[in-house]
Amino acid sequence: MKSFLQFAAMALLLLALIVGRDACFVVTESDQVILTQFGAPVGNPVSAPGIHFKLPVLQAANYFDKRFLEWDGDPNQITTEDKRFIWVDAFARWRISDPLLFFQRLRDERGAQSRLDDLLDGATRSTIAKHGLIEVVRSSNRAFAVSSDTPESEEKPKNVQFGRTKLEAEVLANARARSAGLGIEILDFRFKRIDYEERVRQEVYNRMISERQRIAEEYRSEGAGEAARISGDKERELKTIESEAYRKAQEIRGKADAAAADIFAKAYNKDPEFYSFLKTLEVYKTSIGPDTTLILGTDGQFLKYLKRDQPSP
Repeated sequence: MKSFLQFAAMALLLLALIVGRDACFVVTESDQVILTQFGAPVGNPVSAPGIHFKLPVLQAANYFDKRFLEWDGDPNQITTEDKRFIWVDAFARWRISDPLLFFQRLRDERGAQSRLDDLLDGATRSTIAKHGLIEVVRSSNRAFAVSSDTPESEEKPKNVQFGRTKLEAEVLANARARSAGLGIEILDFRFKRIDYEERVRQEVYNRMISERQRIAEEYRSEGAGEAARISGDKERELKTIESEAYRKAQEIRGKADAAAADIFAKAYNKDPEFYSFLKTLEVYKTSIGPDTTLILGTDGQFLKYLKRDQPSP
């Protein structure tokens, strides 16, 4: 009997511990709690940090975050007013402003994220479809940084009337209006990335490549023209130098020939017979070799000096 009483006491103590543990719940600084009984909310939301109590077993604590939450949408293809196909990737921040209404309408954060997908994507499509591409990518009419090789004939960009910032504000206002009554507050909305659709982006890249190639060809053409001009100047200067050098060489050669002729003439005039003798010896040296055979007449002048030196018979 005594052991039975001890077992019953231990069972009651264990049951009391379980019931006591289930009867309290802890709320942190970042939490807010909705109590539900058989799935239906009861009482007011609990947001004060600390230990709170509820009916054990019958009631359940549903925790929701007090902090700012993030919505990161999927990239969507959208058509602008000027029929440009672009990919838009956006993000937003939101919070649970009324946990009771949030629980009644959306149940949990997964349901809220799904609903925000519809609200923000729809507002984004509606806003971008009413404006041109320049309004989506620019926020002011600040002058473009134009490269020095950009042709002046290129089309000037249109002025921005609204701009990216105002479009983001318009999307935020539309989404806030449609999210009223859901227990959430959309705090901020931003375009994270805007890009051309793949086919259009490839066309833009091809156009950029063609433009760069055209500019490169202009540079090559200018370089080839400058090279031809430099080569022509070089050839002209070279011919001028060669012509001047040839003229001077001919002048020097003419003066040298004249001086040599004058020397020869003076030498000849002093002793014509001796001069004739020397010239004849030079002819002998250049024309008669060891194997030379000459057939001459007895009255020829070629061997007159040789004949003169022969002894008398």
